[in-house]
Amino acid sequence: MSTRPIGDHALLSDCRSAALVTSGGSVDWLCLPRFDSPAIFARLLDEDAGYWSVRPTGPVDISRRYIEDTLVLETTFRTIEGTAVLRDALALGRRERGHALGTASPGMLLRQITCTEGWVNIEIAYAPRPEFGLVHPLLSAVRGGLAAYGGAHFLLLSSPVDLQVSGSTAHGRIPLSAGHRLEFALHVGPAWEGESVSWRARRIRRRMSDTIEGWRSWSKLHRGYVGPWQDEVGHSGRVLRALTFAPTGAIVAAATTSLPEKTGGSRNWDYRYTWVRDASFTLQALATAACEKEKNRFFEFLARAAATQLARGVDLQIMYGIGGERDLSERRLPHLTGWRDSSPVRIGNDAWRQRQLDVYGELLDAAHQTLPPGEPLDPATRTFLVQAAETAAQRWTRPDQGIWERRGPSRHFLHSKLMCWVALDRAIAMAPALQADEHLPHWQHERDQIRRAIEQRGWNPRLGSFTQAFDSDDLDASALMLPIVGFLPPHDPRVQSTVLAVAAHLTDRNGLVRRYPADELQGQEGAFLLCTFWLAQALALTGHTTRARLVFQAALAHANDLGLLAEETDSTTAEALGNFPQAFSHIGLINAARAIRDAERRTMHTQ
Repeated sequence: MSTRPIGDHALLSDCRSAALVTSGGSVDWLCLPRFDSPAIFARLLDEDAGYWSVRPTGPVDISRRYIEDTLVLETTFRTIEGTAVLRDALALGRRERGHALGTASPGMLLRQITCTEGWVNIEIAYAPRPEFGLVHPLLSAVRGGLAAYGGAHFLLLSSPVDLQVSGSTAHGRIPLSAGHRLEFALHVGPAWEGESVSWRARRIRRRMSDTIEGWRSWSKLHRGYVGPWQDEVGHSGRVLRALTFAPTGAIVAAATTSLPEKTGGSRNWDYRYTWVRDASFTLQALATAACEKEKNRFFEFLARAAATQLARGVDLQIMYGIGGERDLSERRLPHLTGWRDSSPVRIGNDAWRQRQLDVYGELLDAAHQTLPPGEPLDPATRTFLVQAAETAAQRWTRPDQGIWERRGPSRHFLHSKLMCWVALDRAIAMAPALQADEHLPHWQHERDQIRRAIEQRGWNPRLGSFTQAFDSDDLDASALMLPIVGFLPPHDPRVQSTVLAVAAHLTDRNGLVRRYPADELQGQEGAFLLCTFWLAQALALTGHTTRARLVFQAALAHANDLGLLAEETDSTTAEALGNFPQAFSHIGLINAARAIRDAERRTMHTQ
């Protein structure tokens, strides 16, 4: 059973795949060559599922940081006798710069440990366990390192230390004095293309330096946001880039699978895919963080992935694989115990089969944000977007599973109806570019019908709030979207009342927002960081800027020491919960920071 806190981990990325490293210098999660590949190290989910540790022996004081403007990790270990600094990175391609990050990443984990003061004893433990721990490979000495055979991949560890092999695990220990350094590289490739010669130290150093410069070159191009929390917005933009699969432009929801929404619970899902639901929020965040190229590629990916489904008359799929795959069938890995015995561990995600009507709104809103106004669209894109609007107009009256992918009965969720309204509203605005004048009367009529339905059946006068579903007595944080997407103006009394109702009744003692009161699954989930940032954004829009800042800070306080945000936090312990790091949380941070900045500027101009 893995017990280390979720928030103790750092993210590494080569813009194709991800690794998580503990503060103690152990790589406990690594998926190569893609985010959704079977893990090579998965101790995050089970003690016997593989890891790679490099650290000084004995008691240490630890501090860590990302090297400025990069996602290259630097961990400092201080012992009684000396100090050692460990650098970790997933290597970028040779001289990849700017928007090219990830286009030629070699699938390689780099590690350097340097004694900077006194002397330290360094210990190395290497236990590769491909396919989520199912494979215990054969380790064999090669010139300058170890080769691992077994499963679909060949692993070559370049190591300056002679490692002693016991079964499928290797150990080593070496003293290091001030000014001396050890260089390691783990290369992963198909089993039939295995190398027999390891990388030399100089080559590893060059690739590490090149990776640092690659991240810095990207960061220099993305300094568009100026305002409060400028550093946090810039860092969140970098995290979103790190969660981007460079070959297609897809952005994964998180780097992991099956980290639970409640310790010991069963809310354990695979988030290594791309959700249409996230599209409009993501594009807003990318625009704020000056990621225009990434924004355009993300929309192009969604359009390509979804284009043929509407033509066949089927519901738009809610999520896709990072290469555009559609079948994401879910299965369990019973050999893994899960983080803190939170089982089952799942790969794949059966939510891809669900009907979620909100995706039409997110897609049309994404198009409205991305496509140049007034410019003609290519016929395929135009046809696809018209079909999306028509589908929203025809199907908005049907029940669905809603934004939170409820696994109970279908219902008439307010957010789903709202986003169908958004779909038609944005399609009407884009009608000239869509060459869709003949559709306008139908779209306008259905948009008005949706508005009437939401105002009549989504508003609960007894609660003084819009609710989770039509004719419901339950609140839901997704109602905060009403002013954010422009359905009602922020000064509308019903909007003001709804925002304050969510703040009063869905907020825990830490000032964080829960999505809704309860659902059909067992166990209460934690507070949801995205919804907390939504509350901050809605408070800013409705003129409560001081309170918006307090809510924003409450959410930001739950970032780890490296500024990474989980999906949720435990309302009792304040520990991070859910898959990590969570793109949605960083998207919420960026959008809320912008909203608060803009609200404060408006206030200053009116004084």
